[in-house]
Amino acid sequence: GVTRICCHARPAAVGDGGTARRAWEDLAVAEDHEGWVARSRVFLTPIAAPSIMGLFGFMIATLMLGAWQAGWYGTALTPVIIWPFALFAGGVMQSVAAVASFRARDGVAVAVHTAWGSFWAGWGILELLVTMHVLAPVPLGAASPSFAFWFIALTLVTSFGALGALAQNMGLFITLATLSAGSALTAAGFYAGSLGTVRAGGWLFVVSAAAAWLTAGAMVLEHAFGRTVIPLGKWSARANIPGARTTDPIAYPAGMPGVRVGQ
Repeated sequence: GVTRICCHARPAAVGDGGTARRAWEDLAVAEDHEGWVARSRVFLTPIAAPSIMGLFGFMIATLMLGAWQAGWYGTALTPVIIWPFALFAGGVMQSVAAVASFRARDGVAVAVHTAWGSFWAGWGILELLVTMHVLAPVPLGAASPSFAFWFIALTLVTSFGALGALAQNMGLFITLATLSAGSALTAAGFYAGSLGTVRAGGWLFVVSAAAAWLTAGAMVLEHAFGRTVIPLGKWSARANIPGARTTDPIAYPAGMPGVRVGQ
């Protein structure tokens, strides 16, 4: 549904009926700040937090590929098996979450979901070309500066996302900080042809996937119960108390009147 939020400023002077009426008439045509605020109307279409979808999609793809990259399971053919699921979970779901995050006015989510949604879509296409024998696979431990630059670019975006996440909660910060570190190690490993470094990057990807799972799960429970269930380390001490009601869907001080900023 659509929620209508009306912001009215009170007239400066209220006396008898005629004075009050003239005050409202003056306010209706005033060009100053008070007049514009009195006439402002904001129409909201409430949506669930886009990062619930984005983080769960990221977790699915990153857990599968990160665990393989770390050497926990699989063979050289594993990417051929997991790429369709990773493409839709990581590529499609995160891309949709990135677009929805524009409406949530969450710059961190827009940046991270856009970058990683693009990565998973690109990686899925790359593995499709490998499956069709158009391109040769890039083995773990092989020197591939071209592939390394994929992760250099991701590190640059994700590191700023981690810094921005510090303003939101520690759960998201840990997710993006470990993701940025894993991307950096993976870039270094492919650039130098170091299998051990690539493996270490895979370990950090798994840690990031676990943090994303916990963060998204906490968001699901908060939205379902309307209160904090799993604390995420927000700046507000009250927001970290299990059972506390912390959701403020209409946040007047945070930007546009009547519009909640963030998720």
